[in-house]
Amino acid sequence: MRLAPGEFRELVEAHQSRVFSIAYRILGDSGAAEEVAQDVFLNLHRNLDRLESAEHVLAWLRRVTVHRATDAIRRHARRPEFEEFRDEGNWLAAINGKSESPLGARVEQLVATLPPVQRSVILLRYQEDLPPDEIAATLSMPVATVKSHLQRALQLLRAKAKSTLKEYTRGRF
Repeated sequence: MRLAPGEFRELVEAHQSRVFSIAYRILGDSGAAEEVAQDVFLNLHRNLDRLESAEHVLAWLRRVTVHRATDAIRRHARRPEFEEFRDEGNWLAAINGKSESPLGARVEQLVATLPPVQRSVILLRYQEDLPPDEIAATLSMPVATVKSHLQRALQLLRAKAKSTLKEYTRGRF
């Protein structure tokens, strides 16, 4: 894909909030999400000649963002100096306050506790509104695997919600 001078900047500005949002919701840390987003856009710049259209760029950005964020979790989990990535409470505190309602914030907290692959699938399905076949292409996995991850993630969220969101069903909020 050939861009005129200044068009790369416009491309970054058009997609930076989406890339950051995906990375942030997977990582739960704004600093780490910024690093992932920067890495994704540096890779985009290096690979622009391989991308054929705006739709291809969008799909590529989603896929690379999910992979880079998942890699960051794995990399930091192996390094003891990054304990905050292992502490679920820090993820929840980082995500808390991003939603406009207390219930929305609690649901975001529950999503943050999902394993990385399930969290990625849920975010691509419900935040990015991608159908399972596009998620499969984005994550380089079979459609059946995507559907399995979606089903397991939703079951897990329902079970967690049943035990942790009782105050919402009893009218406390």
